[in-house]
Amino acid sequence: MAEDDGGRGDGGRGDGGRGDGLTHLDAEGRAHMVDVGAKATTERLARAEALVRMAPATRARILAKDAPKGDVLAVARVAGIQAAKKTPELIPLCHAIALTSVSVTFEPEGDDALRVEATARCRDRTGVEMEALTAASVAALTVYDMLKAKDRGMTIERVRLLAKSGGRSGDWSRGEGE
Repeated sequence: MAEDDGGRGDGGRGDGGRGDGLTHLDAEGRAHMVDVGAKATTERLARAEALVRMAPATRARILAKDAPKGDVLAVARVAGIQAAKKTPELIPLCHAIALTSVSVTFEPEGDDALRVEATARCRDRTGVEMEALTAASVAALTVYDMLKAKDRGMTIERVRLLAKSGGRSGDWSRGEGE
């Protein structure tokens, strides 16, 4: 058994000795919550995005703060932040971490879309990617919910991680055009 594998017998890969790198599966392939107790506490950051495509008139109403249910972006921002805080309740096997910051921003894209970007930060033993992805997703869902009576053709697209930093695996960033 390797010294740095936390007693898992996997040489420090965290994959239960299977060699596939899937840390949420034990040696028999059963799902389990990963033990992060031996990991160092480090600063971690993740950014994620979602795109809400809609009719140009719908987006104009959002930007003019003229939607029937109120200020769509203010409500979606709070929904995204709340969602990040609830991530371990929604995603099985996701660790509860002490978030230090969550922000959700919105930018028009083209003439028929709204880009949602969420950034989550923590100082913990495991990453904050799922919190950023959850924040972006729920903010996009909230935009849809608040405007579905006016534009049922809206779509939510491109939910994805943009970048992460910190932790044993280091930094990662999506390349331009990916």
